[in-house]
Amino acid sequence: MKGKALAQLKLSVPAQETPVDKFLTASGTFQDGELRLNQKGLKLIREESETQSSDANEEDVQFALEDLETIKVIGKGSGGVVQLVCHKWNGKFYALKGIQMNIQETIRKQIVQELKINQVSQCPEIVVCYHSFYHNGVISLVLEYMDRGSLADIIKQVKTILEPYLAVLCKQVLKGLVYLHHERHVIHRDIKPSNLLVNHKGEVKITDFGVSAVLASSMGQRDTFVGTYNYMSPERISGSSYDYKSDIWSLGLVILECAIGRFPYIPSDESEGWISFYELLEAIVDQPPPSAPADQFSPEFCSFISSCIQKDPQQRMSAVQLLVSVATCDNLFFFLSLSFCNPISWNLCRANSIAFFFFFCACVRAMIRIIHS
Repeated sequence: MKGKALAQLKLSVPAQETPVDKFLTASGTFQDGELRLNQKGLKLIREESETQSSDANEEDVQFALEDLETIKVIGKGSGGVVQLVCHKWNGKFYALKGIQMNIQETIRKQIVQELKINQVSQCPEIVVCYHSFYHNGVISLVLEYMDRGSLADIIKQVKTILEPYLAVLCKQVLKGLVYLHHERHVIHRDIKPSNLLVNHKGEVKITDFGVSAVLASSMGQRDTFVGTYNYMSPERISGSSYDYKSDIWSLGLVILECAIGRFPYIPSDESEGWISFYELLEAIVDQPPPSAPADQFSPEFCSFISSCIQKDPQQRMSAVQLLVSVATCDNLFFFLSLSFCNPISWNLCRANSIAFFFFFCACVRAMIRIIHS
């Protein structure tokens, strides 16, 4: 950035490495502050030596690394490879995230942060971490397997996602953000399509807390610069203090990208793309925020995007406000019914199994909600 934004841009450099022995006990347990992790699992040592077990196990399953059979590599998370594994005794599938222990301080802190958040998270819209281990320099997390991949995988196949399906997606992600922001006081800091996972039930869940930040209170702010730059809010890029609403900006960009089929910011010369990384950051900070085309989308959808993508964070709605506005302004079943009766939408669904999958799951969820209301 050639102007004031570039002058304020905060970029970190690798910290000096610390001997790994500093974080290992004589028995081979990895320790960092209140966190203890070894082959048996994870514990957080609370005040007055109170201990909290990490056994958030599914149906009391006893996890051991030797009981997990590797099927294939399914992706990469922050700092680690993710494998599909099958438990030899219960036959269920899990995602095993292996993180090579990095003694660089910033990376180590990210790993510890992810472990702590996974340890305490209890929300249907957050990917479950069933167990974690430390052995031979590798930290392993046994995670819930989301068998439809990430939102990034889906939009590569379908290009765009229609409003009714985005309504289903938005509500679930917002519920996850409400939990993180207001119950755990956590800023995710890396909301992007690849960190929103989908399963065959139509559930959308947030994952990857490697760069999350915990605030001491709901009024706290941060000023560090980590995460994926494309979806980073203007105040974070310019080095200003930020809070939970930086996640809302990221969510708005993700939803708009799903709707229009491309990243919302357009380079000055589309044929060449972005000349540099800094040109993109300059556009996010200096240009007017993108918006949903009014001639292609409903007023409600355009308003939702506008409420998320405001350059002034004070003008953005919170996750709670957005969830309330979506719930009160949108009759999901009505819009789904219109979509079902629309020949164009129905033909699209029939032609694309993923679109139909989203449509079917949304209909079922809407019907269940109406029956129980």
